[in-house]
Amino acid sequence: MGTWKTRGLRGFALENLINLTNEVYRERGLALIQKIPTPITPVAMDKKNGRITLAYFNQKSTVDYIGVVQGVPVCFDAKECNGDTFALANIHPHQIKFMEDFEKQQGVAFFILQFVRRNECYYVPFRDVMVYWERMLSGGRKSFTYEELRKRPITGSREAILHYLEPLSADVSQSS
Repeated sequence: MGTWKTRGLRGFALENLINLTNEVYRERGLALIQKIPTPITPVAMDKKNGRITLAYFNQKSTVDYIGVVQGVPVCFDAKECNGDTFALANIHPHQIKFMEDFEKQQGVAFFILQFVRRNECYYVPFRDVMVYWERMLSGGRKSFTYEELRKRPITGSREAILHYLEPLSADVSQSS
């Protein structure tokens, strides 16, 4: 298996917001979503700070989150990028395969994508990512840009910090 060398807390802030949102959704009976931990074996530790600095992945991860929203099975991955271009190398083939299989079982797969410099988050359906993925596989760009992304913003509300159920609901209604 591959190794993991920490680069700080990359993606930690976004996942924290999602985790807080998921807790609100659970408390209000709107959804039950769990973070899926990636199993690792620590190799080196910073004993002073109590942090893992080098580890081996025990197995490939699938997605970051999985659960159910009002009877609809969902899975999603949280991604972020610093610029206005998202590299598809940040998505692994086994994740694409898992999401593809998940949707074949009548589930809904998607990404929550944060453009860090813009301080904007978007709901990106799996089918949209597949358009970019297939373009890459046929020799095209290995990324997609902010400009070409179909915008489905995730905003905060009184109910949740990152209220992703609104664009998810609109997407499910539109797909039905």
